[in-house]
Amino acid sequence: MKLKQRLTDWRADFNWRNGLQTTLQLTLGALLLIVSYNVFQIPAKLAPGGLGGIGILINDLTGFPPGVAMLIMNIPILYLGFRTLGRFQFLIRTLYAVLLYNLGVDIFARWLPPGITDDLLLNTLYGGVVGGIGSGLLYRARSTVAGTGVISRIVQTRTGLPISQVYIFIDGGIILLLGLRFGWENALYAMVMLFIWGLAADYTLEGPSVIKTVFIVTDSTEEVAQAIIGRLGVGVTAWPAQGMYSGQDHSILFCTVNRSDVNTVHLVVSEIDPHAFIVVGQGHRATGGLLRARETM
Repeated sequence: MKLKQRLTDWRADFNWRNGLQTTLQLTLGALLLIVSYNVFQIPAKLAPGGLGGIGILINDLTGFPPGVAMLIMNIPILYLGFRTLGRFQFLIRTLYAVLLYNLGVDIFARWLPPGITDDLLLNTLYGGVVGGIGSGLLYRARSTVAGTGVISRIVQTRTGLPISQVYIFIDGGIILLLGLRFGWENALYAMVMLFIWGLAADYTLEGPSVIKTVFIVTDSTEEVAQAIIGRLGVGVTAWPAQGMYSGQDHSILFCTVNRSDVNTVHLVVSEIDPHAFIVVGQGHRATGGLLRARETM
């Protein structure tokens, strides 16, 4: 009865529009991983770590299809993910991606070119970028192709470490072991691929830095705030502060602006308060407020 009730609740909460978008992300992500694996990784014997690297090793030693080998190894990992990463919501998304990727590796191998280049560096770069984008799309859909991706997501949610660092720790150790079979040169290239893979996955998951966060410490609070609002059309927030060295009272202004407007902020503030202290950081997304209204005009 509990299982039936959970499935009923899931159907009630299901949004067809979001479901279609999620399915497209899962499909595209898995297809990109298939291309990276068959076109760049297997022909170059780069041993990219994780179950993919083990699949290459098994295929090289026994001729057993690497996709089927990964699918068999994924069964206990799927159970672990089911217990720790969302149960049925995790299982539905991940099982679809796992089946499409693992079976697709063997099926699409008939039509994909068996390697475009013999250059290890080119295979490393393109394999890492294509595979990283595919993984990032799966992460955005709250899924993985299981394997060490499940373990990486568990570690990330528990520790807050970026996906790229988790991959280096886990898959890096596997690459070192597989270097004994394919040679240390391939292992070194595979480490580079793993690093590029993580960067591409993070970029796809979080998006580019499209905004800048600005902190301004000033004694001309009202004048600076009104100038920024008038010139840039963005909201400004202020709160009181105290300089711990001088003991004097100041105000801190905070706003978010487009990257192209950072120099304008410096110019506006320096015209009103040449002694103001400005710190510019970066952010990935801002919603609501005057900034959103300005961007959609």
